Amino acid sequence: MIAADTDDPGPELRMRSGNLNAIVRRICVEARDTISIDLRPADQNLFPAFDAGAHIGLHLPNGIVRNYSLVNAPQERDRYLLGVLRSRVSRGGSSFIHESLREGDRLIITYPRNNFRLDESGERYVLIAGGIGVTPIYCMAQRLLSLGKCVEMLYCCRSRKHAAWLRSIESLDIPLTLHFDAEQGGPLNLGAFMAGRDHETRYYCCGPTQMLGDFERTSAQYGYPHAHIERFEADPVLSRNDNPGYDVLLARSGRLVHVEPGARLLDALLRAGVDVPFSCVQGFCGSCEVAVLDGKIHHRDSVLSEAERVRGRSLMTCVSSCDGGRLILDC
Repeated sequence: MIAADTDDPGPELRMRSGNLNAIVRRICVEARDTISIDLRPADQNLFPAFDAGAHIGLHLPNGIVRNYSLVNAPQERDRYLLGVLRSRVSRGGSSFIHESLREGDRLIITYPRNNFRLDESGERYVLIAGGIGVTPIYCMAQRLLSLGKCVEMLYCCRSRKHAAWLRSIESLDIPLTLHFDAEQGGPLNLGAFMAGRDHETRYYCCGPTQMLGDFERTSAQYGYPHAHIERFEADPVLSRNDNPGYDVLLARSGRLVHVEPGARLLDALLRAGVDVPFSCVQGFCGSCEVAVLDGKIHHRDSVLSEAERVRGRSLMTCVSSCDGGRLILDC
């Protein structure tokens, strides 16, 4: 989740609805198992503006919706550039893109959404990327350089062959530390890298679960107040013991939907015929966020800040639930 001192976008800014039409202009191999997708507007000259750290959803022809971070600099309104890692355990998104997507294909995409918002008020930044987590980090580096900020970057990968956009990142005029596990005998000691730094520096990290855990522990150990992460894995799904079942009142229609013990709220809504958008079903993309009018929420996502969780104005239907009583949703 994003640290609480970041400007709070609120659910109303994350839940922008509507889609855009795009054309796949170019597909390039950026590294082993990673390709870039260069999308251009199909119906207009420019895409909507986006902030560093944002992502878009791709409506793939096989019926799947998948979210990918924007890589290019935010000032480039004529395109959206994505990086797609072929997952070893693909659920149909990355495998379809790598095997079946072609240049010239038309896609429906969502408006940009941002759960990893960059606080541009600082002067010094340390950006930390692990593997495909480089996609939003590289975007942030470009944005911060355009603002004249002091930027340092750490980029970790399994090997040099797996490092996407390596040459472009090396050409940036910033201090850069590269760490390749295969060449250096294992993962980087993140604690040593982050030790003794300025407490006013802003830290942003995106990468695998182990790296994010190390980053959070190190930031807490050294008392760094401006530490932010983007997580691609949510807490485990609810068990029957965690969720004994509850009722949900849909305020707009007056309908009452029952969520069975151990079941997901999203599944219950879909079975009831409620048109709820969704994508990752793991609590990290924010696509299934709905507004909450009343009820005690058990949050299990990686999108909302602590301040948003306390306010209780929205939840992610794919992983969150009612923590006693019933929920009233604005849908």
